[in-house]
Amino acid sequence: MTATPPDRYPPEPWHLAGQAYLSTWLVPVADLPRVPRELRPVVVAGRAVVVTAWIDYQPPGQLSYAELLATVAVRDGHGPSGPSGPTATITEIWVDSAVSLAGGRELWGIPKELAAFDLRHGRTFTASATTSRDWIATAAFTSRPGPPVTLPSRFRVAQVMDGEPRSSRVRARARPHWAAASWSVNPAGPLGYLAGRAPLLSARLRDFRMRFGG
Repeated sequence: MTATPPDRYPPEPWHLAGQAYLSTWLVPVADLPRVPRELRPVVVAGRAVVVTAWIDYQPPGQLSYAELLATVAVRDGHGPSGPSGPTATITEIWVDSAVSLAGGRELWGIPKELAAFDLRHGRTFTASATTSRDWIATAAFTSRPGPPVTLPSRFRVAQVMDGEPRSSRVRARARPHWAAASWSVNPAGPLGYLAGRAPLLSARLRDFRMRFGG
């Protein structure tokens, strides 16, 4: 793997690693954040599927940084070879790395913003994210026992660049664990549509390895 200068993001695909904590939510379509009109949310009984994640990217991945994101499952966004697994569009995302921010925006049209994070690993993982204006969210995850195996997954991330949908392939392997999670979301913040709601399911993806794009 070629080393990347500290002030420049690597070309795609990015090879990343670390720990991820996910929650799945069912949100009424009327309460969703803006989804590009080129993409159609997956809707079941008037509700869309939202997945949020706290991610701590660590060595041996190419970049090390913290991230909080929210995605909406969509029907469109497959690549030129046709659909390949689930597809989601990232509606909100924050990182604490200017390099990751620039790369995400320029390579894939991912609307990354900067935030400060406090991530603490242990029996219970706790996380918080704030911007220069206000706090975004806090969360706590307690992992449950999981299978001692590493499982693969494939999905796509669809964003709109220059008015056209762009779909990027993601391949990952991780050791999954169900988790109990509690969230506190700033009702006046960008994730305010999740405030007062409880996630349907939560999980930890332990020691993941990811190939994003390419």
